[in-house]
Amino acid sequence: MGALSPQGMGLGFLDRAEPERSVCRSQPACEAVNSATAVGRLDAINLRHHADFKKLWAGQTISLVGSAVTTLALPSVAILVLNAKPAQIGILESAQFLAFPILGLPAGVWVDRVRRRRVMIGADIGRALALASVPLAWVLHALTLVQLYAVACIAGVLTVFFDVAYQSYLPSLIDRRLLVEGNAKLEVSRSGAQVAGNGLAGILIQALGAPLAVLVDSISFVASVVGLAAIKTPEAVSAAAKQAPRFWRQLKDGAAVVFQNPVLREIAACTSTSNLGNAMSSAVYLIFAYRTLHLGPAVVGAVLAFGNFGIAGALWAGPLARRFGLGKTLAACALLFGIASLLPVLAIWKFPVFFLFVSQLLISFANPVYNVNQVSLRQTITPDELQGRMNATMRTIVWGTLPVGALIGGALGSAIGVLPTIAIAGTITLSAALFIRFGQVYKLAAAPAST
Repeated sequence: MGALSPQGMGLGFLDRAEPERSVCRSQPACEAVNSATAVGRLDAINLRHHADFKKLWAGQTISLVGSAVTTLALPSVAILVLNAKPAQIGILESAQFLAFPILGLPAGVWVDRVRRRRVMIGADIGRALALASVPLAWVLHALTLVQLYAVACIAGVLTVFFDVAYQSYLPSLIDRRLLVEGNAKLEVSRSGAQVAGNGLAGILIQALGAPLAVLVDSISFVASVVGLAAIKTPEAVSAAAKQAPRFWRQLKDGAAVVFQNPVLREIAACTSTSNLGNAMSSAVYLIFAYRTLHLGPAVVGAVLAFGNFGIAGALWAGPLARRFGLGKTLAACALLFGIASLLPVLAIWKFPVFFLFVSQLLISFANPVYNVNQVSLRQTITPDELQGRMNATMRTIVWGTLPVGALIGGALGSAIGVLPTIAIAGTITLSAALFIRFGQVYKLAAAPAST
């Protein structure tokens, strides 16, 4: 998944994500969207015996543990080893995601024309090599902030191609009726990996130093390559992709898929706003924990690990949406995420570990519930030959605010202090829920019928 912020990078993390058909532009489509029985009644079909999905799942689980380590370790290298300032951490955070607004759409068009599994394998190999350069340079006493920026940027570029291919690959690997189950399983792994990875990161940083902790992520990408290479299900480039129109026409079509659909526009607006605020906060989060609250890496790692309730969120994503309605569930998650983002402000007065813990707990629960439901919604209604462009368009929008937010957060942290920056960022994150609450998404009863 690549290096992410300690707080999960907003509501669009799974997104770590969007469609050719307008959900509510015709009566049949609206009926499909509001069919309460369309999803979740697959008692006779499951992924228990899907060998290739298990390989994908296993490889990603190991990789996600490593990425959770880097989430804490990479900025810790800058802060603890290179004595970076808030603005410099903002640049580092921004470098990880700068590629999404620049390469997101072209990557989606290209991914729709090639075999996606090969793209994923190549991206994993590249990320493994890039991250391995950090501990190597540290051992040679040659590590600099410029290298960290370069590593973050290279890993970010490769993550663009991996993530677009990854979300587009899943609907071609498993039955579309199983997408909610598949995404939920992957989100369980993501949440479990964050628990293990954050705890492991704190211990490794404390015991061995942050640069050597980054090596764990490099090794984990190799495990992902092994899992992907072992998949036997043949992947063919669709006939529609082979006869696709010119590149720029495809870019335009991919953007039209999202912008002409009010439901998708609202999801994009909510997620991108949440990511903007969360990226601002993430740019100063570790500086706040290390230098303002005087917490050590082991304590911060423990807070992020034991404050993770994401497994429950992933498991309850489907049931909650069926019980309360898809739209209301998404709105509630966005609201909860925003409230939780403001809690670290209270840590300055008393009980810092408690408030950071509760904040992480609420964020880690709301994030997977939101993502499992909205990503499954998008994947289900999108034809396979358009998955890459759909995902890339949404990723460009919702992840495009991450580098901007990180730069703003770093600059504000240096100018007005980290605590006011976290307060401003939390307010922005909280406002994201308004796009869902007062839009068409709030009216949706359930995910659409599979196609």
